[in-house]
Amino acid sequence: MLWKTIKLGVAATGGAAILGGALFGSDLASFVGSSFHCVSSAVKENIPVEFQIRRARDLLEATAPEMQKNIRLIAEEEVDIASLRGDITQANQSLAAEKVRLQTLRDDLGTSQSTFTIGDFTYTRPQLTQELAQRFTGYKEATNSLQQKQQLLENRQQALAAANQAMQIASDQRAGLQSEIDGLEAHYRLIQATAVGTDVQVDNTKLAQAEKVVGDVRRQLSISEHMLAEEAKFAHAVPADATNEKDLLTQVDAYLPSQPPTAVTDASGTDNSPQRR
Repeated sequence: MLWKTIKLGVAATGGAAILGGALFGSDLASFVGSSFHCVSSAVKENIPVEFQIRRARDLLEATAPEMQKNIRLIAEEEVDIASLRGDITQANQSLAAEKVRLQTLRDDLGTSQSTFTIGDFTYTRPQLTQELAQRFTGYKEATNSLQQKQQLLENRQQALAAANQAMQIASDQRAGLQSEIDGLEAHYRLIQATAVGTDVQVDNTKLAQAEKVVGDVRRQLSISEHMLAEEAKFAHAVPADATNEKDLLTQVDAYLPSQPPTAVTDASGTDNSPQRR
């Protein structure tokens, strides 16, 4: 059954290729390439920006373990280089001391003595010659070993400097990418906030109606203030049919006979008040 399915798939693919070749001829490859490019572009355009930012951040975070691993390797190399530098220092001191001994043996053999006493030991001339030969061979080997260590130290120091430089570049690049991703995310959030703001709609008709009502209320209050002002202005005005002062006083005198009459002077200056008897 499986082989039958595979054969059908191969046959369908072959048939599609033959049909495409018959329709497009030599341009089939370009049509296929263009179609793939269009599909790929469409897929990329439909990927949410937030997802792409998250993917970039994940990729950046995935470099953290490798950075830590490289930092550890650099630290281990620095420790090994420090140890190698200590070995070289100790080898230089040993070679300096051995050089003094070689010079002493060489000076002894420069004399005509047949025996030599060095410390608690006595050497014949052949024995001292053999001792000098052995020490000189060892000195040359130690010198070659020291030179190799010095060359190794120089090479490892250069490699460490290159590793530190590469790590610094990677660290700066990582920090730059981190900052750029943060900036892109902030920009995306700003665009989102702006897009949300554009969806806000205000009913201007109701605002206009409210403004008209406020205007009407303001007008009514203004009219009321003017009416109060006018009423206050005419509240104490002299009536048009004012009472005659002379008649009023005569009426009062008649109503109050026990009170002494009050002199009333008319317009001509004549005193018309009643005389007391």
